Amino acid sequence: MPERITSGVVFTTPPSLPRGRHELPREQVVAAQRERMLIAATELLAGAGYRGFGVREICARAAVSRAAFYECFADKDACVYAAYDRFIAVFLERLGAGDGVERFVRAYLATLDSDRVAARAFQVEMDALGRPARRRRRQAVERLAALVRDRLPGGATVPLSACVGAIYALRQIASDALDSDDEPDLMALAPELTTWLTRMVEDPA
Repeated sequence: MPERITSGVVFTTPPSLPRGRHELPREQVVAAQRERMLIAATELLAGAGYRGFGVREICARAAVSRAAFYECFADKDACVYAAYDRFIAVFLERLGAGDGVERFVRAYLATLDSDRVAARAFQVEMDALGRPARRRRRQAVERLAALVRDRLPGGATVPLSACVGAIYALRQIASDALDSDDEPDLMALAPELTTWLTRMVEDPA
């Protein structure tokens, strides 16, 4: 059985909907069902890999009907991409505060550490979705790189490509740790990573 996400980090587990007739607004019901499906897709992706589940498994884990699924998503990929987009939005929000490479590295690793199921899903398993997933990853890395450069001393003179390279390096090392160990000490990576990532994005002047 796949592990559960940590509620309140990337996703928030909705309360159970009342059985039978109720007076909840339709929008509230659909929003709760959609959140459950995003959570289910994330947990299944982390635990079974992309080819290990389909719409039926998402519906079963989220306790929703296929009709409810197709009211929200065109197919499995659309559901997974929506979950990934939420993951990146949370990253951008959490990493947007504070300046300097050390704070960025620690915030990045702490965000992964706070929900390792979502981290494994979207750092390790996401690339199996193929070219569209890789395009989303590139876009996310470029946004994170721009965020880093904006918060560096003399950032305007730092090539964006240097920041992109630093983000890819940070992402890959964190991904390898998540992929190779069930309980990785992600925060232990921060001091060494900070040292050489700082050198990668130093002001050329």
